[in-house]
Amino acid sequence: MRLLLPILLLLLLSCTKPREYDIIIRDGLIYDGSGNIPVRGDLAILGDTLAALGDVGNAIGKKEVDANGLAVAPGFINMLSWADGSLLKDGRSMSDLKQGVTLEVFGEGWSPGPRRKKDAQDTLWTTLGEYFTTLEKKGVTPNFASFVGATTIRNYVLGFEDRAPNATELEQMKHLVAEAMQEGAMGLGSSLIYAPADFASTEELIALCKVVSDYHGMYITHMRSESDRILSALNEVFQIAAEAKVPAEIYHLKINNMWNWNKVDSVLTKIDSAQKAGLKITANMYTYNASGTSLSARLPTWVQEGGGPAMRKRLRNPALRKRVLYELEMGIPTKNSDPKDVLLNDFYRDSLDQLYRGKRLNEVARLHGKSANETMLDLIVADRSGISAIFFLMSEDNVKRMLQQSYVSICSDAGSIADEAPYNIDPTHPRAYGSFARFLGKYVRDEQLMPLQEGIRRMTSLPASNLKLSKRGNLAVGNYADVVVFNPGTIADKATFDDPHQYAEGMVHVFVNGVQVLNNGDHTGARPGRCIRGPGWGQSSTGSD
Repeated sequence: MRLLLPILLLLLLSCTKPREYDIIIRDGLIYDGSGNIPVRGDLAILGDTLAALGDVGNAIGKKEVDANGLAVAPGFINMLSWADGSLLKDGRSMSDLKQGVTLEVFGEGWSPGPRRKKDAQDTLWTTLGEYFTTLEKKGVTPNFASFVGATTIRNYVLGFEDRAPNATELEQMKHLVAEAMQEGAMGLGSSLIYAPADFASTEELIALCKVVSDYHGMYITHMRSESDRILSALNEVFQIAAEAKVPAEIYHLKINNMWNWNKVDSVLTKIDSAQKAGLKITANMYTYNASGTSLSARLPTWVQEGGGPAMRKRLRNPALRKRVLYELEMGIPTKNSDPKDVLLNDFYRDSLDQLYRGKRLNEVARLHGKSANETMLDLIVADRSGISAIFFLMSEDNVKRMLQQSYVSICSDAGSIADEAPYNIDPTHPRAYGSFARFLGKYVRDEQLMPLQEGIRRMTSLPASNLKLSKRGNLAVGNYADVVVFNPGTIADKATFDDPHQYAEGMVHVFVNGVQVLNNGDHTGARPGRCIRGPGWGQSSTGSD
């Protein structure tokens, strides 16, 4: 009998059905997102969840993926995305998906809500929460999240007026922030070089961030200066973080204009000192030494009060135009860059687009027969737009220095678009197609600024931790199955400033919430993306200290 029992047990075990999973990714080099050295093994997915890691033995998958020779990592998080608009047009998220982005984070100053009803006649929502619901119902491929924009809040209450809110208006602004936090906003996002954002005082931002603090959110900011006044702009970030008791992140950390490049040590030292003093300060970057914004961003912000029509009316007034030109010459609000470093990228009017798209501002000024500043004002008035431009103002050495900081994550500062008509008709910055792949290919692999496991941490667990995300950003059993499989030897950006509409290469497979959305580099058509809501979702205020 004693001999019979082991035999019966062996027979019973041999008849046991192998464990079955929905997907098994086999024999990949697994980077769990923590920055630890990778291990070779398998990864199993059941439903929307990572069900097993390591050696899954004789388990079988309804679908099996051979990852031999490939890296397996958590999906990448885009900390500054403008895909809130592009996903409404095309939910596939092609340019970011082909780099491994599985979470898009919106809200640099402007957010999809709240909106007044009169301003939302062409949409299905007025609040940020209603936008979340609209996008989920539409069906999109990546997950998405958003900050509530400080500009959006200010615009809702004050319009484009350059003044401080009165006590009643400030309470309304705080109430709107609280509502957005309860609807799932990650925190408050600002963009303080632009009108009407820069009409806000530090005290106004602190008041709004104290509401964010009640809901355990964070403050994220395009600082008031990235150029001549960058050190004082950093001081404002630290003051807001300290007085409102919130973590703060700097959008697209950079130093603009050659005469400021030597401030890099001061900038990094100030951030380091603030961190050592107990403030939670982080940053993100796109991986290019040229930025992209409107030509009108070069103008003093007082002339932009009231919006575009009011600005153009002032620029047509001889006395006001003379004042603007004087301030530009005096370096107000910031000493303007050399016009040869400004590439005119897109015009509203076809006639101007045909003449000047792709030309540098100095070249257009020469054709125009006026100074660069006068030419700029003439173009802004004639085009009835801010005019999209690319500014080549950063030092490549500084880009590398900043990328090496352990608290820096990655962003695109762009929409996620498809390289097909009608989405690729308008010009764009190459960061829309290449920021993440460029980071892994150029800076991590080729220039060896850091080990691959650290590069992956910067795009996964670091931003996930900053956003206080639950069960995302790491490969661990029980976490959501946002997974990328890529070739570390070939991943690379292909987009250029001359030809920006080119997909990155080297991303093989992508899974979002356990669903395969990229298969051998091709979109599967699946749209399993979900809204990822912040820590205040569904909660009432805990009250300020």
